[in-house]
Amino acid sequence: MALRRMVLEIGMGTDIRGTDYTKAAVRALRDALWHNSLTIGAAVGQPVDAMQVEVLIGVPKPDQVDKAEVLSILPHGTGTVTVVEGGLEIPNDEGTSTTVIANCCAIVRLDI
Repeated sequence: MALRRMVLEIGMGTDIRGTDYTKAAVRALRDALWHNSLTIGAAVGQPVDAMQVEVLIGVPKPDQVDKAEVLSILPHGTGTVTVVEGGLEIPNDEGTSTTVIANCCAIVRLDI
């Protein structure tokens, strides 16, 4: 058997005032995952924890994302997190606060 890509989920998350890249990344992954109810595992006779999830996050400052915290919200299976430069920073007019936007994709694979 071989790992096969079964699902691609896409999400976006923000931290409006805190400039917290991890918070935005977690919200982006939640956005990707919580819009779905994956039954693909059951359809091919595999338990939900057999899923292997590759998470890719894009934020302006990748080194400021806590990968373990992002990974901790996966409800099933095992996963990896890669953070790359992307997303957006939007400063307010006064220059005292910044909104962070993170983009995310979660690729779900099963060994079938």
